[in-house]
Amino acid sequence: MRTYAVARFVRVPPRKARLVLDRIRGKAVGEALVTLEYTPRAAARLIAKVLRSAIANAEHNHQVRNLDDLRIVEAVADGGPSMKRVQPRAMGRAFFIKHRTSHLRISVSDEVNGVLKAPPPPGRTPEARTTAAPPARKTRRAPARPPAKATRKARAGKAGPPKEKK
Repeated sequence: MRTYAVARFVRVPPRKARLVLDRIRGKAVGEALVTLEYTPRAAARLIAKVLRSAIANAEHNHQVRNLDDLRIVEAVADGGPSMKRVQPRAMGRAFFIKHRTSHLRISVSDEVNGVLKAPPPPGRTPEARTTAAPPARKTRRAPARPPAKATRKARAGKAGPPKEKK
């Protein structure tokens, strides 16, 4: 079941929040929480709070008992309203400062592509799949480059070693 949590009007710019959200999108919630704990950005603590709320919503609203199956399927930082401030500058001028806010939305789910996750077939483990050699890829070779044109100095004979005096 897909569950989400939203934090609105968070005082962090959406561009900075997206840097952190890109690191956790698609991960399992336990792995994402560990990643957020060791991410040295202010947005990481706020995003971890929203992620814990989404996990609690899944537990309470949809009775998800196995939290190891939960994955982050959506992590978005939309822009919120900007707070406009004025900073006085020299000779009576004023510079405008925009303190940007964002709306954070994190969705977690225990499904894979809209279908409940099926147990792996017997004898097929994820380790076995990673040890198999990848299929060979056909590669195209780049065509040979024609020789570079001689420069003006080389054509004029000025580019060689210095000439000896007699």
